[in-house]
Amino acid sequence: SLMKTLLRFFFRLLYHQFAFTYDLVAATVSFNRWKDWVMSVIPFLAGNRILEIGHGPGHLQRALLSRNLVAVGIDESRQMGRLAKRNLTRGTLSQSQRSQTTAPSQFAYTQTDLTQGLAQQLPFSNETFDTVLATFPAEYIFDSQTLAEARRVLIPGGRFVILPGALITGRGMLDRLLAWVFRITGETPPNLSEIVHERSKEPLIKAGFQVSTHEIAIKSSLVFIVLATKSQIIEDVNYA
Repeated sequence: SLMKTLLRFFFRLLYHQFAFTYDLVAATVSFNRWKDWVMSVIPFLAGNRILEIGHGPGHLQRALLSRNLVAVGIDESRQMGRLAKRNLTRGTLSQSQRSQTTAPSQFAYTQTDLTQGLAQQLPFSNETFDTVLATFPAEYIFDSQTLAEARRVLIPGGRFVILPGALITGRGMLDRLLAWVFRITGETPPNLSEIVHERSKEPLIKAGFQVSTHEIAIKSSLVFIVLATKSQIIEDVNYA
């Protein structure tokens, strides 16, 4: 439809040429819930080697690094890569300064691992990561090649954590307005719950994952989490 075409164009600009406005737009359209939604995936992570597909401005990368995890990010947007690197390295603190503060958000990281690339062609070796994650990804995330690549780079028993969307549940005037905007733009389709709980499972199961779905209540909204676990049975798979 025309609306979807215009939205794709808008989001492409937002994620590329206008990446510097991403945080402002995300905070505005979610009434400052966006970062809370993104951080809701953290309890679902396993292990300490984490790959984030579509790292965006790098806020989740910062949260992972603050927990002393081995965080790697990949994004097809060159502009987002530059923005994330600036956000992660701006205002570098000395070791003594870090020891005197308890706020991870104040840390800056000189050692970051951000790569430009596609989810369908991950430039990593087999069984490299304990968890692969993606928050608010586009349709590519359920592409068969993306799923095959995620499974390839995961260890047996590793997790693929996807946050496909959120649903505004508040009954206040602003919440209802936001929910209406999300519906008419297609950001929150009326059957989002069905899509998450039913339709998202089929491609993941076909790709060799065991799947469960979860809902988390955050500030008058529901965040949907898809948790896909790679079988622990080591198979003789040709990943070429």
